[in-house]
Amino acid sequence: MKRRAAALLLAVLLCLPLTACQKQQKLYSATWFDLFDTVAMVQGYAASEADWNAQATAMREDLSRYNELFDIYNHYDGVVNLYDVNAGAATAPVQVDAELYAFLRWCKDTAYPATDGATNIAAGAVLRLWHDARESDSPAPPDADAIAAALAHIDIENLVLDDATQTVYFADPAMTLDVGAVGKGYAVEQIAQAAQARGLTSALLNIGGNVRAIGTKPGKQAWTAGVENPWGDDPAYLQAVELADGDSLVISGDYQRYFEYNGVRYAHLIDLTTGWPARYASSVAVLAHADTGGLADALSTGLFCLPEQTGQALAAQNHYAVLWMHPDQTTTQSPDWPQ
Repeated sequence: MKRRAAALLLAVLLCLPLTACQKQQKLYSATWFDLFDTVAMVQGYAASEADWNAQATAMREDLSRYNELFDIYNHYDGVVNLYDVNAGAATAPVQVDAELYAFLRWCKDTAYPATDGATNIAAGAVLRLWHDARESDSPAPPDADAIAAALAHIDIENLVLDDATQTVYFADPAMTLDVGAVGKGYAVEQIAQAAQARGLTSALLNIGGNVRAIGTKPGKQAWTAGVENPWGDDPAYLQAVELADGDSLVISGDYQRYFEYNGVRYAHLIDLTTGWPARYASSVAVLAHADTGGLADALSTGLFCLPEQTGQALAAQNHYAVLWMHPDQTTTQSPDWPQ
C-alpha cells in the first residue's frame, strides 16, 4: 500500500507543472475596417488580454504598413509606395525600400509564372478601365477599343527591376502596376510570419477573405474556414475546410465586386487574354499549404481567370488544392481538395 501511495503521489507531483505552471489561454479577437478597403478580422488564443492586445496591435501596424506600400491611389508622407512608382517609373527608375522591392520581385518571378500569367501586376492599364467603370455613378463596360489599346501595355517584361540599385522602371511608359490580386494575400502571409516570430502560437487571420491559420486551437483542434456559397444564401457555406498550421484559404468569385449593365453581370476579375471579365466559373477556392501560403491569393484570382483544364494542370504541377464552383451550380475539384 505504501509503494502504491508513493507512486500515486509521484504521479500527482509530476502532473503539477502541466496544470499549475501553465496559464490557460483564452480566445480573443480584433476587427478593423480601415485597411485594404475591406474588413480585417483576427482571432486567437493568448495567456492574457494584455498579451493579445500587444499581438493585435503589432499585426494591425504591420497590415497598415503594407496597406500604404501597396496603395496605387494615394501618396503617404515619408513612404515611397506603388502610387509613387506608377507616377514616376515611366520616366526614370524609382528607388523603393527593401520590403516593397522584395514584393515586386516575388510578383514577377513567382506569382506570375505560378498562374501562367493570369495574375499580372503589370496589367494596371486594363484593370484601371474596369475599376473606373465600376466606380462610376452609371457603371457601364469600358469602350472595346480602349480595352484593346490597354492590352498592348501589360507585358510584365517591361517591369524592369534592378537588384543592385533596388529600383523600379517601366520600359513601356503606358504601363502601370495594380497589385489588387496579390497584395492582401502577400501581406497576410508576412504579418502571420511576423506574429509567429513574436510568439503567437494559435490564431486565425481573415483579411478580406484571405484566411491564414497560425498553429491550432488548444487541444490540437484544427482551425476551420467556410467556402461561401456563390449562388445564394441557402446554404451560406458549401463546405467547411480544416486548416493546419500555415495553411491559407482564399476564394475569388464573381459575386463579390461587380456591376450589372443591361442585365449582364460584370465582375472585377479580368481575363487578361481578352480584357473582359472572366466567365469560366462563379467562384474558385484555393487551399495552399505552408510552403505556398503567400500564393493563395494570386492563385485564386489566376485560376478564376483561366479555363479549368489549365487550372487543373497548374494545381497538379504545384501541389495545391482547388475547388471550382460553376454557374450551373455544379462543382469540380483538384485531387488534393479535402473531401
